[in-house]
Amino acid sequence: MKKWLLVLIVVLLAGAATWRLTRPEPVAVRVAAVARGTVQETVANTRVGTVEACRRARMSPAAAGQVAALNVGEGDTVTAAAVLLEIWNDDLRAELRLAEAEAGAAHSRAEEACAMATGARREADRLAKLRARQLVSEEIADEAQTRADSQQAACEAALASTRVSAARIAVARETLERTRLRAPFAGVVAEVDVKLGEFLTPSPPGIATKPAIDLIDPGCIYISAPIDEVDAPRIRTGMPACVTLDAFDDRWCDASVSRIAPYVLDREKQARTVEVEVVFDAATDTNRLLPGYSADIEILIDAHEGVPRIPSEAVIEGDHVLVFDAASGTLARRAIVRGLSNWEHTEIVDGLREGERVVTSTGREGVVDGAAATLEESP
Repeated sequence: MKKWLLVLIVVLLAGAATWRLTRPEPVAVRVAAVARGTVQETVANTRVGTVEACRRARMSPAAAGQVAALNVGEGDTVTAAAVLLEIWNDDLRAELRLAEAEAGAAHSRAEEACAMATGARREADRLAKLRARQLVSEEIADEAQTRADSQQAACEAALASTRVSAARIAVARETLERTRLRAPFAGVVAEVDVKLGEFLTPSPPGIATKPAIDLIDPGCIYISAPIDEVDAPRIRTGMPACVTLDAFDDRWCDASVSRIAPYVLDREKQARTVEVEVVFDAATDTNRLLPGYSADIEILIDAHEGVPRIPSEAVIEGDHVLVFDAASGTLARRAIVRGLSNWEHTEIVDGLREGERVVTSTGREGVVDGAAATLEESP
């Protein structure tokens, strides 16, 4: 009897030792407790966006020719209507002076013709009165009337010539103005792609060429970014948005949606997007934001406050989590009902109680349903 008891004890000890040696080691996991807080549902751009200037003009002169005057350099601040550059135009200036001189001569001729017409009219009226008193012949009175009408016609023709001369001056001035490149608004010269003495040629129809001067208005900027076509229908103008830039650590959340493009861009057939524009509030200091910076936008669709939430990284396969059971030291897979969700937090509608701990290190090897687990020590 004692032998059998001894054998049983040995077998049990051997089994215990074997189980202890072959059982899997508990996996260390990170956990987070279900707690109440705010969960926001947001939409972000699919590809990088860009800081754009509200007003930007990439300009070249309308006329071809040699650059005779270059009045600005890169970084210069200019006022509206300032002459940025001028094509050689001495010939056009001479034509304008000629037109102005001809206009002066035409004006003098008109004054002479009209003065003679006035005198002829007075003479015709005087002879008409004498004819009524039978003091002059009818033939003399008729000749005076004819001269008066002729002089009046000459006056009107001379006045018409002055109008033609004025029109020629206007044409000459407009032709001369085509050789000048003026700033359409006050701004900063971003780029100058021409040098004094070089020849400029306007772009042929349908063929774009590099502009001579790039002018921007840095006082007004906005963010333009592509949003996936699936998310676009939920966006409305006026929705609040946050902006982040690679060039700064700041996050601007005093912005809103100002425009949603009425069409879908299909440059990438498998990633169709809708262009969305975001503007900052009037009180926001945007002096540091230069046009051309890369930027990302995050548009707030909805928000729930004071709701149970967990880190979004704890959610697996869409609607499941791994719950850490401290009593048994194991993990248990559990289905959940989600509410709003973003990259940081997911709202829990059902399936978890406040205070329960869910695994956030779900990507580690061995983190599966039923696995033994220990809590990872905080660094």
